[in-house]
Amino acid sequence: MELSYSAITLFFFFFFFSFVASNPSDSYFKTTYDRLCNTVVPAPTAPFNAETSPRLAEFLRFQSGYFSGGDPIFNRSTAESLAKHVFFHVNFVRKTSTEGVHKLQAQLVLRHRDVVDRTRHRSLAMVYPGRRVSHWRVLGMNVHLNGFWSQSSGKLCMFGTGNYGRFNRHNVNVVLKLSYPNDVSLSSSLITGTLETFDDMKIEPISILALSQSPNYSFKMIENKNDSGCVAGAAGESLNLSNLNQGACSVFSGHRDRFRLEYGSNCHNASCSPLGGGGDFENLPGFMHFYPTRCVEKRKIHMMLGFPNMDYNEYVFPFYPNTTLISEGVWDEKENQLCAVVCRILNFTGSPYVGDCSIKLTLRFPAVLSLRNRSTVFGRIWSDKLVGESGYFSSIGFEGNWKASRVLPGLQYKYTEIDRVRKSCGEKVTARGKEKKYPDGLTSDMAFSLSVTNTKGQVTQGYSSPLFVGDQIYDRQTYGVPFMPTNGNLKAHSFQFSSSLNVSYAITLNHFKLGSQDSETEIKINAEGLYNRKTGVMCLVGCRHLRTNDKILIKNDSLDCEIMVNVQFPPMNSKGGESVKGTIESTRQKVDPYYFEPLQLSSYSIYRSQVDASIWRMDFEIIMVLISNTLSCVFVGLQLFHVKKHSEVLPHISIVMLLVITLGHMIPLMLNFEALFKVNHNSVPDAFLGSGGWLEVNEVIVRMVTMVAFLLELRLVQLTWSSRQGEESQISLWASEKRVLYMTLPLYIGGGLIAWLGHIWKNSSQKSSRPLHLSRHRSKFPLVGQHSYQGPSLWADFKSYAGLLLDGFLLPQILFNVLSNSGEKSLASSFYFGTTIVRILPHAYDLYRTHSSSWYLDMSYIYADHGKDFYSTVWDIIIPIAALLFAFLVYFQQRFGSRCFLPKRFRETSSYEKVPVIGNDDL
Repeated sequence: MELSYSAITLFFFFFFFSFVASNPSDSYFKTTYDRLCNTVVPAPTAPFNAETSPRLAEFLRFQSGYFSGGDPIFNRSTAESLAKHVFFHVNFVRKTSTEGVHKLQAQLVLRHRDVVDRTRHRSLAMVYPGRRVSHWRVLGMNVHLNGFWSQSSGKLCMFGTGNYGRFNRHNVNVVLKLSYPNDVSLSSSLITGTLETFDDMKIEPISILALSQSPNYSFKMIENKNDSGCVAGAAGESLNLSNLNQGACSVFSGHRDRFRLEYGSNCHNASCSPLGGGGDFENLPGFMHFYPTRCVEKRKIHMMLGFPNMDYNEYVFPFYPNTTLISEGVWDEKENQLCAVVCRILNFTGSPYVGDCSIKLTLRFPAVLSLRNRSTVFGRIWSDKLVGESGYFSSIGFEGNWKASRVLPGLQYKYTEIDRVRKSCGEKVTARGKEKKYPDGLTSDMAFSLSVTNTKGQVTQGYSSPLFVGDQIYDRQTYGVPFMPTNGNLKAHSFQFSSSLNVSYAITLNHFKLGSQDSETEIKINAEGLYNRKTGVMCLVGCRHLRTNDKILIKNDSLDCEIMVNVQFPPMNSKGGESVKGTIESTRQKVDPYYFEPLQLSSYSIYRSQVDASIWRMDFEIIMVLISNTLSCVFVGLQLFHVKKHSEVLPHISIVMLLVITLGHMIPLMLNFEALFKVNHNSVPDAFLGSGGWLEVNEVIVRMVTMVAFLLELRLVQLTWSSRQGEESQISLWASEKRVLYMTLPLYIGGGLIAWLGHIWKNSSQKSSRPLHLSRHRSKFPLVGQHSYQGPSLWADFKSYAGLLLDGFLLPQILFNVLSNSGEKSLASSFYFGTTIVRILPHAYDLYRTHSSSWYLDMSYIYADHGKDFYSTVWDIIIPIAALLFAFLVYFQQRFGSRCFLPKRFRETSSYEKVPVIGNDDL
């Protein structure tokens, strides 16, 4: 009964305080909403209903919206064409007592990316070899909102607090008002609204425009019009999408793609802009961004078409009202093409609406690819108006590669240059190989990064990947596993390999200049030919587009197919780090304007089997390095236990030796202390980071164990130092210690100077051989160990030198024993022999690995890390021998005397005999 009374009291206590705490906020919301929003959506008077409506949240949200205004948060002086996005997400929806009025809680995000002025913000600019790239600055505002939405009127009004500025340190109170279309269709699919402040801070009102994503969209335009843009008898055979499970919707499902525009030859004298109005050819958009927003009934598609007048490379669709068209279409199963009606957004500076739907679009997927036709999408967009009418433009073609094209059923490739390859390469592609094994055709090993060098020594990087091997699609997303879709399902097909395989390739070189080109551009070479899987030889005929810009005039576009590509793959069991080698040559005459000097091709990509072996080896090394560091802690702990049992030996331990050991662990800790808090992914290639984060965990664990060893060694230094304090008998030991310091310090300093001079020499020699032009882009392939120029840092060389000193840690103790003529067993045999073994094991492992591994990366070492010690075949022999010699010298000193290995005349030393003092009592 007493417990029940206490529970009731506690309940009323919390109820009272929750009522007091919540009542002011409810009162503030009511008064503020009445002041700001009640005229837009009247607030319900009754309490809210707890029932939620998740479907309405989907109806209200939008993304890829556009906004303008907001000065001074979003500077109006910035070009309007730069990236601006607004996102609206509804967290929850609740019904209220008023029919059709819903209580909302939502979040609004505004993002604006612009370019920082390099002359005013030089510190923010990023510099790359050979070019300068401006720094992108991202401005943003996050707003958390509460309010109401009326389903009958489509009006929404909410208010809340927005955060903006660096680290969102600034706050501003804002009110959001939006108007949603009730009957969503092509002509009424825009969401409009404003975001304004209502406090003392004055910010220019922000206008918002977005496309409705309501699932209740009506395809009225294509249903009411017979002419929906379809053109019968499209050129070429097209793929049939009716066999897919979801029909055309299996393909048009949110894939954002970019297609290259092809203008007619009369565009210099006529209007060709799909956005309406005139304009010269140079200002016409070069690409069309295609974004399907919804697809229903397996064939009806709603989409946006973007024509930004800048190089847009973001994940979000560039929804700018002056460069965006809204479209809806239907997939014609008879002609196997998309037929669409396209409309413009009009009056976007005032009250925007969708109109002028006189534009038509067709799109198809060709069923057969070839060397001169690699595009998986072809289409055309044109105006239905007459020449001279407002908004008219000439027909524009577009083509590109659809992201989902690899899953389209029936896609084939036609080889047209195989006979030419056989004549050029002869027996190379048909020769019988020896016992060496080379990559099969449909494996990840056929795709590789590459480095290309011209005759001037200029270098660029790129990547190369098969498109088809035989009649099978090469899918690099699944590392070359052959897939061919049938009835919408992916089914693996067997592949019968022969010694000579037909292959087609796509080769890309990043920002390079070929022959008589005026400037550096990205070079794409389509190639096809033969690959001999018995010898690893591949011979290809290549084609590249000859054009000066991205806007192609259809009649003037041409190809240079006088290119030969020869590649030699290394054996899969090759030793010594063999790599892919080859050439890219022009077969034109030297006087031809499109001729270019031969290019040398190389690649340090490694095979999948080598990656697997390297990952296994690195896992093994992780275990070894953890064991080694743990043993270091154990051996130092045994030495502490030894001096605890025999405290009289403490003064006879060399402090210089202990300092060498301690500093040998402290220097790596100081140089890598950030690894305890931030993982350094640059220590190993990206290829080896696929083991579930084990390497990152190892970096932290190893340094933690090293820190434990460092603390134990520091304790041993403190005990030894304290044992020599306060006794006059220890003066001779201090004198010996000083002499040891005087003898070893010049040796250590001299070694440090040699390491510094070696660092300067290595840097100067590598810089002298550095190519004139470096690559600016990393490879797109993750299975690549790229050997690019990266000069060793001075800290890394000193860290390596510290490891060398740690290998010879017993030298000061040997000298101290000789100078002090100490016969004490100051060091436990487990300590100096155990620590010596721990230090020489990496060298022994390095010798084994060097002579047994078929392929290795210098930067993939973990256990025998070249960045921590001196490693080479010579050093791997000298260091273990010297370390073992030092350990045996200490053993003999502690057993037979500190000078047992010296000649007899150096073993004796003069000693002073204590004479008894005669006192007065003895007189």
